[in-house]
Amino acid sequence: MTTPCDPPQSSPILETLNGKNQPDSSSSSLTPSQTEPQPLVEPPPTLTKKSSADHQTSTKTPISLIILAAIALMNAGLIIDNFWIGIAGVSLALVVSLPVIWPILEKLAEDLFPKQNRLQIIAFIGVISAIASLLKYVGVYQTLGNWLNQAKWDEFGSWAEWVGALGQIMIAILAVYIAWRQYVISKDLTIQQNLITQQQTIDAYFQGISELALDDEGLLEDWPQERAFCEGRTAAILSSVDSIGKAKVLRFLSQSNLLRPLKRDRHLGRPMLDGNGGYQEDREYGVRVIDLDIMLARANLSGTDLRWTELSEANLVKTNLSYSNLAQANLARSVLYEANLTGADLRGTLLFYGSVETASPRSRTKGANYSTGVHTGAVVENANFTNVKRMDEQQRRYCCHWCGEKSRRTIPGGCQGIPNKLASQR
Repeated sequence: MTTPCDPPQSSPILETLNGKNQPDSSSSSLTPSQTEPQPLVEPPPTLTKKSSADHQTSTKTPISLIILAAIALMNAGLIIDNFWIGIAGVSLALVVSLPVIWPILEKLAEDLFPKQNRLQIIAFIGVISAIASLLKYVGVYQTLGNWLNQAKWDEFGSWAEWVGALGQIMIAILAVYIAWRQYVISKDLTIQQNLITQQQTIDAYFQGISELALDDEGLLEDWPQERAFCEGRTAAILSSVDSIGKAKVLRFLSQSNLLRPLKRDRHLGRPMLDGNGGYQEDREYGVRVIDLDIMLARANLSGTDLRWTELSEANLVKTNLSYSNLAQANLARSVLYEANLTGADLRGTLLFYGSVETASPRSRTKGANYSTGVHTGAVVENANFTNVKRMDEQQRRYCCHWCGEKSRRTIPGGCQGIPNKLASQR
């Protein structure tokens, strides 16, 4: 039990009243603005939003009423045919409505005329205005007006007929344009589809030839009947694809050693290895898996890539090889009679074996000598060599010797001082 003289016991209420829970002395450094008492109760945000919405509604309502009143005033002026009442309604409607829709008009103008293109649009308008003014100053409008005044319109019918006829003409032109666009789109789609179909056909051909030309041990096909099947498939594919497809087939066959004459075992028919990871080549007695023969005669190979292709002994009579790339291709003993080689690239192209002085074109009755070059060369009579690229000196001399007088005039660099052996042989 406590006496009146005893100090009062501490309690939360007393501590609060005595200032124990008050801020310490460091709070005295706060600025007056920080120590100002804050309102105990803040107004509810819902009440503030509601009052703002009510205020907006109260401001919009009179504007709407004013616009409706202006419209009614305009209608009244039109009904009673009173100019002043009508113009008053028009003025009031414009004054009240324009500030309301002005932000929308600004946004629309920004969308239609963006800042980055605004200068170009203004310049375009300026050009049109300048042309129109120039026509005015040079008297085009006056001349046109005089012609219209002098025209006898009764002879040409009414304006409605002219406008109708012009509309029909425009509709016909539009229909023709739409039909033409549809034709172009249809043609492009057809070309794309044909290219896809052609590539699928070529892929199937590659797969079929690979299965025919290889056995389980990975050797090139030995049996004559299967070689005949390979040649038949090749002849069919070369006659059904375009120039690019033909070049793909020829590159595949060349890189696969299916066009090279390979040295074979005389009894088994199998190609013989050269000891360096490849097959031996035998130009005199070798057997090719596929013999091109006349498959490329009169073919169109213009502008194609035929680099490193094996075209030796191929019949290329009147074949179009213009602007094709024949770099490092083998054309020895091929028949290029009247072939078109305009603009073709002949860098490193093999036209003969042996020496250019002793080399001669192939013969139907005589065998080839690959040491001296006799009868190992290509038949280049009447071929067109206009603007061929990168023809070296040996190629130029051989072609001048054996191409004939007509073709000698097409060889770059000319054939001056080089004898025409073809004419002397005849």
